[in-house]
Amino acid sequence: MKLDDDVVDELTKRLARVEGQVRAVQRMLGEGRECKEVIAQVSAASTALDQVGFRILSAGMQKCLQDPKKAGKEGFILEEVERLFLKLA
Repeated sequence: MKLDDDVVDELTKRLARVEGQVRAVQRMLGEGRECKEVIAQVSAASTALDQVGFRILSAGMQKCLQDPKKAGKEGFILEEVERLFLKLA
């Protein structure tokens, strides 16, 4: 199911922030920073990436509810939604 352009733009911005966080982790490791500081940054990046996944799923579910027949034809059936959700959990 294709996402709306505004959702893609939002997610692209979020992913750019995640990319920056991952680069920060790499830099911190190279600098020999404290373990707890690195873990805090890894946790932030992980949470942000999870939020991207949930936002994608949420946008898909909204489209599915608007036009269930079309969503079903595109393979976005209830069982698939559940499987995707559990992958993120």
